[in-house]
Amino acid sequence: MKIENGETGLIVLHSPREKLIGIVNEIGPAGIHMRAIDLGYFDDWVRSIAAGEDHLPMTDYFFPMWRVERLTRDEPGHGMASMTEQFNQRTGRELGEF
Repeated sequence: MKIENGETGLIVLHSPREKLIGIVNEIGPAGIHMRAIDLGYFDDWVRSIAAGEDHLPMTDYFFPMWRVERLTRDEPGHGMASMTEQFNQRTGRELGEF
């Protein structure tokens, strides 16, 4: 199935290597537009939102295709909730709000 605009995705980039989670805004031949945060910050970010503390916002990015190693849909697997489901459970809010 094709990843659609508005879906949550995990993107892995190279040169430099980065991993982000976010909402896909557009996928085109030139690249991918996403509103995302660094995957390494995800747990602290969710904890801050759940506690009502200050947190960094998601940022709008454009990633040229030559940097994209992989884009995957955020899906649950083998008894484990997706990152979006984890966010919703821990904060009581929708990831798309951020």
